[in-house]
Amino acid sequence: MNNTEILNHALQLNPHDRFLIVEGLLKSLDEPDQNLDHIWAEEAQKRLLAYRAGSLPGVPMKDVFKE
Repeated sequence: MNNTEILNHALQLNPHDRFLIVEGLLKSLDEPDQNLDHIWAEEAQKRLLAYRAGSLPGVPMKDVFKE
């Protein structure tokens, strides 16, 4: 069965079953990436150290959430 056939078959399912398929597919794309987590943790640590050293200015919370 090719991709088009799979899609056409899925579109014939009831809304609940289509939802389950979509939900399963989306969850399969959201796999944790330990390498990416490590990179972000290092970046957060660098930013914290820069902020504490005074070389990275802070942004007031009211400005962060300003519309």
